[in-house]
Amino acid sequence: MQTSAMSAGLQRRLLLLLLIPLGLLAGLNTWFDYRAADNAALLQDRQLLELVPLLADSVVAKGHTADDAPVMLMAPVVAEFLKDRAGVSAYAIADLAGRVLVGDVWLSTIAPTTREPKFHSEEAGGVTYRIVSQRVHTAAGDLVVLLADGSDPRQQWAKLVLLRVLLPNAVLMLGAVFGVSWAVRRALRPLLELKEAVEHRSPRDLSAIDVQASPEEVRPLVQSLNRLFELVNAQAESQRRFVADAAHQLRTPLAGLQAQVEAWAQAVKTPAAANAWREKYERNTRSVPAGQAPLAINIEATQINHLRDAARRTSQLANQLLALSRADARALDAQPLQRVDLKELCETLLEMHLDAASTKRIDLGLEAQAVHVSGHEWLLRELLCNLLDNALKYTPQGGTVTLRCGCTGVDGAPFLEVEDDGPGVPVAERVRVLARFYRVPGTGSEGSGLGLAIADEIARVHRSQLRVDSGAAGRGTRVTLRFPV
Repeated sequence: MQTSAMSAGLQRRLLLLLLIPLGLLAGLNTWFDYRAADNAALLQDRQLLELVPLLADSVVAKGHTADDAPVMLMAPVVAEFLKDRAGVSAYAIADLAGRVLVGDVWLSTIAPTTREPKFHSEEAGGVTYRIVSQRVHTAAGDLVVLLADGSDPRQQWAKLVLLRVLLPNAVLMLGAVFGVSWAVRRALRPLLELKEAVEHRSPRDLSAIDVQASPEEVRPLVQSLNRLFELVNAQAESQRRFVADAAHQLRTPLAGLQAQVEAWAQAVKTPAAANAWREKYERNTRSVPAGQAPLAINIEATQINHLRDAARRTSQLANQLLALSRADARALDAQPLQRVDLKELCETLLEMHLDAASTKRIDLGLEAQAVHVSGHEWLLRELLCNLLDNALKYTPQGGTVTLRCGCTGVDGAPFLEVEDDGPGVPVAERVRVLARFYRVPGTGSEGSGLGLAIADEIARVHRSQLRVDSGAAGRGTRVTLRFPV
């Protein structure tokens, strides 16, 4: 239904700006018509006044008796007037009592008390007449002469205004509404196309708009938008570089720290290392009874294990931040896509995570069909790594994790899928878990909340989106990436 709010707003403004002057012109035209009718009516009044003496002179003699009509010899000018206006004109000769002696009876009136002509209007037979009456002296004595004209423009002014002024102007304004609407839509089409191009643009697309393709009137606006896009893009690029550089710089010292802590934790597990720790502890704690030394060594070994876990998590976080920065869709738009074998990729990832699954006694399985997609192989590998890491982390011991790839049976769209029978994700949290650094409340395992966010970012790069559902029989979680056909 939409013509868009901008188009409707501009159309309303243009319609008002055009129709208001048209309405004023229509009113001015009506006023001029009225003035013209008034002038014509004054001319008609003057003509009637000129004809009254001629009508009086048409009475040439008295009747045989006082009640008889006077003898008339109609003046040619009066006769022509009555003939030209047949049906809309009338005359009468009445005595001073108001009785009509000759002419139309309906023109009977009260005789004027003076000899000044009097004008009035009267309707008869659906026609409004302009009537002049005057007391005059004739060959038959003092009589009242009445002459009526129904063609007076002022008397028909209301009908004339409707037929000749208001109706044409209404048709003109109605045509103007449709004409202006059509013209506005045609004229605003480039502006609406620009609006739709900006509205349908991805939030990540900050490329410049073609200035030459825009109407000249809105080119300053397009140039301002391009400058804004450039500033936002520069700021976002600076932020991405900072995150990438920081994560990259952290990887080397964290990797060294993790290696040292791993070696340290491994050394504590051997008998020779335990004796060395005991001797060191006895040298530094002579006052402590010998029976408490092993307990202290165990406590320190526990602290080393905690330190090792913290180093692992910090190193993983740095790697995830770097992956998140590299997976930014704006930085990958210009990179060419590759042909990726999803089955081979799933087999590789399965081998990489078998040890972690065996440690927790999780049944890690693969259901793969031969399928290829266009995409970035290293990003899809990162996506599956994050999904499998999450599934193995949250699935309890003895659980099941299944990695799948293939084509859907509906439209043959390729897909990747990881399903587990862990605690699952509540329906209300399934959208929020895709946000960065968000973790479901009450989650036991430690994490940064970036795994699914990175996977969703990679899905967007491939023009798709992660779908989080329940697993088989309503248990666990199933995360699916469905590629566009």
